[in-house]
Amino acid sequence: MIEKVWAMYFSATDTTKTTVCRIADKLTEVFACEKGECDFTYPEAREKVYSFSEHDLVVFGTPVYAGRVPNVLLPFLRTVCGNNALAIPVVLFGNRNFDDALAELRDILSEDGFVCTAAAAFVGEHAFSDVLAKGRPDEDDLAFADQFALKLAAMVCNGTAKNRIEVPGESPQSEYFKPKGPDGNPIDIRRVKSYVNENCDNCGICAEVCPMGSISRADVREYTGICIKCGACVKKCPQKARYYTDKNFLFHREDLENRLTERGECSVWL
Repeated sequence: MIEKVWAMYFSATDTTKTTVCRIADKLTEVFACEKGECDFTYPEAREKVYSFSEHDLVVFGTPVYAGRVPNVLLPFLRTVCGNNALAIPVVLFGNRNFDDALAELRDILSEDGFVCTAAAAFVGEHAFSDVLAKGRPDEDDLAFADQFALKLAAMVCNGTAKNRIEVPGESPQSEYFKPKGPDGNPIDIRRVKSYVNENCDNCGICAEVCPMGSISRADVREYTGICIKCGACVKKCPQKARYYTDKNFLFHREDLENRLTERGECSVWL
């Protein structure tokens, strides 16, 4: 018997949040139960220990970075206690592919003690592009999420939900996706960071929304930690003051935008 549905997510630019919450809202409606929300996007939230019970259903979402679950989240994810709660791993990808991310999230949650009974891969606007999958998840995506939730709820209610869902991807996982430069050779953009132009009015929003807490609140032009290219500081800056200059990074972004013009498809597994 499901007594509470949880929406739990890391979502720097709100695409994962929007999708996970839509699924959780529909499940809450069908089960006529309480809803909870765990947003672990910001560092302070990842200092807590989260524990669930067999009466919970957790819609658990992360974005896809380089075809995998963001590696900066792995230490936190391994602290979550499932205690036989049902879990729905959900990943958001920026119109390229989710590669091994969904299988990885399923495996992590299973190791945490969750029962992964269904899974989904949705498309969201790419973290470092306003062209790739622009505006997604859109109304069609959210309608698809509703139908997924309804089918899942029916399976849970009639006792046909699976104890471990099979999804595409390797387990254990393969290497991270490696972008390529103009010469076709792999490039490393891990150390690339955004810069600030003259439009900046020092409002501090970029420091507030950085999920790694890596932008100095005293001087937003300074970094105090790593940049994971999540797009939060760029997309949420009201003055459009943050930008990238690294040639390899810019080539990679343009290459993706030029190649991935068709609408990416969302997929679910039940």
